[in-house]
Amino acid sequence: MNDYYHIGKMVATHGLAGELVLEHALGVKTDFKGLQTLFIEEGKGTFLPYFIEVCKAKNVTEVYVKLEGLQSPENAKRLARRDVWLLKSDFDKFVGKSSPIGLLGYTMISDGQPIGEVLEVIEQPMQVLCKINYKGNEALIPLHDQSLEKIDKKKKLVYVNLPDGLLELYTM
Repeated sequence: MNDYYHIGKMVATHGLAGELVLEHALGVKTDFKGLQTLFIEEGKGTFLPYFIEVCKAKNVTEVYVKLEGLQSPENAKRLARRDVWLLKSDFDKFVGKSSPIGLLGYTMISDGQPIGEVLEVIEQPMQVLCKINYKGNEALIPLHDQSLEKIDKKKKLVYVNLPDGLLELYTM
């Protein structure tokens, strides 16, 4: 799964030709120009490639997608509510520079020490949560005004100031 980045999910069918609505968290309006393949999660950790015929941006978070082999709403419906992934190389081309999801793959640093790689970004109204693997356990690290010190985009590092005891909660 390290080569795949979760960008969103198919939320609905659209029209009569088998189009789908992809809701994504890339942080920019995009029509995925030049992208040939989306990966849709069929089962936990199992991704199937789907080739794109046409993409049309709806707004900043949604895209109309016509996938090869889907000719009707009934065909497309089976993919609704499925998670969508991109290869890392494609993800890097389409993610917005200031989008929180752009932190995927960055190393999180606390008190000068690496604590884990950002595996998932969960956006909430007042903060962003980054899922990392800390000492073999899943940990959710909040990013907000008080916890985020700085982001080094060149070195792909996120520096955080965490409350005392937060990391210890994940090792009990």
